[in-house]
Amino acid sequence: MAAPRERTVCALNFVLGTSILIFSCTRYLTASFAYIWDDFSPFLILIYCLLANTWVWFCYRNCTELYRVAIRGVGLGLLFGVGVIISLSHTTWIHFGWYAVFLSFFHWSEYYVTAVTNPRSLTLDSYLLDHSLEYKLAALASWVEFGVEWLLFPGMKQLRYVSLAGVIVVIFGELLRKTSMFTAKTNFNHYVQYIKQQDHTLVTTGVYSICRHPSYVGWFYWSIGTQIILFNPFCLVGYTIVSWRFFRERIYEEEIYLLNFFGEDYVEYQKMVGTGLPFIKGYRGHL
Repeated sequence: MAAPRERTVCALNFVLGTSILIFSCTRYLTASFAYIWDDFSPFLILIYCLLANTWVWFCYRNCTELYRVAIRGVGLGLLFGVGVIISLSHTTWIHFGWYAVFLSFFHWSEYYVTAVTNPRSLTLDSYLLDHSLEYKLAALASWVEFGVEWLLFPGMKQLRYVSLAGVIVVIFGELLRKTSMFTAKTNFNHYVQYIKQQDHTLVTTGVYSICRHPSYVGWFYWSIGTQIILFNPFCLVGYTIVSWRFFRERIYEEEIYLLNFFGEDYVEYQKMVGTGLPFIKGYRGHL
């Protein structure tokens, strides 16, 4: 895969999707944003989505792979733009808008950063949109909980100081994960590696000097932060438990292979640096 080309397509189409703000909010640029949602027509979103998808198909109809990259980029851009619009509105859904912004940016940036740092491993799966059925069900559960609680207890979805705390946690998780990807570069992969590549080296500098698995730590806190933003108490507990168990098993499996790859060097690294996640020790092998 020619990563520079995919990287450009990914970025341009994300911007295309986000540009819904330009078309829908032009007349508000010199006025207050207070009543954007009151006058904003969902019908306009539908028309724009159709136009954007038609444009993407026209540009990449002869290249299936680029079309798939582009359509995901423009879709995430649309979600980002709509999230910003909701965030600027005077509805009680403002915090859901924040969530949509962070969710769309996370998935888009996973692909883009992979294209920049490790193009050899770049695939459509790098968007992480098809991570797993469990991931999709967890996202759906959070939307359902937010909607039900918004209908029954709308006041609880307006606790801004709680959602702001969630924003801080999400930003921390996002920055930590992306920093780990830039630090590891070609040594980072979205999948556990069972075979050591020729250029695979043990990274112990930067954020890896603080914890052994900063990308997992970042994703763990990012996922928890999204539920704090939405003030979803049930999903907050559920996400914490499920994410912790997932990363415990993932780290245990991954460290078996890392010990095979790097031997005594990794044993010494384990002694000096923790996993970064509470009560998770990883695989303790003895050579």
